[in-house]
Amino acid sequence: MTIEVKVNDNAKKQILRLPEVKSKSGLSSSSIYAKMDPKGPSHDPFFPKPVQLGGRAVGWIESEIDAWIDLCIERSRKDCE
Repeated sequence: MTIEVKVNDNAKKQILRLPEVKSKSGLSSSSIYAKMDPKGPSHDPFFPKPVQLGGRAVGWIESEIDAWIDLCIERSRKDCE
């Protein structure tokens, strides 16, 4: 499920739920949460922080996930040089 949110600057933002973040990133649920855990060995400080949607529901801003994917590609290409 994708939730659309309109923000102050009149730009439309997309909030992705976990299944869509998994699909876009190719990561499992546990890998996504491990990247967000600052105490864990897989912590990625560049991984986007989730947005609280209520109760126990969270989502991620699609443009932030896309930017993180771009960063991963850029970092992997630099390792090849």
